[in-house]
Amino acid sequence: MSSKTTATSTNTVQTPENENSPVTSIVLFVVMMALFLGAIYSLSFLTLGNPWPMAVCLVLFALAFWIPQTILGRSDSAGEH
Repeated sequence: MSSKTTATSTNTVQTPENENSPVTSIVLFVVMMALFLGAIYSLSFLTLGNPWPMAVCLVLFALAFWIPQTILGRSDSAGEH
């Protein structure tokens, strides 16, 4: 029952495993990993005279974690049984 949609007499409950297709999950993973690796790569340009690579690193790193947790997060999980 963990990866199927179950129908009750009044409503349909969808389990978390059915929310994204595997292709969508892989694409999202690749995009977020690219942001994370871009943050790490930007540190290779960091010098004492140029603080902008650190700023880019912080922004990309924050986006790599903020996007999946807030925008792509499950907002309808409060009604699950």
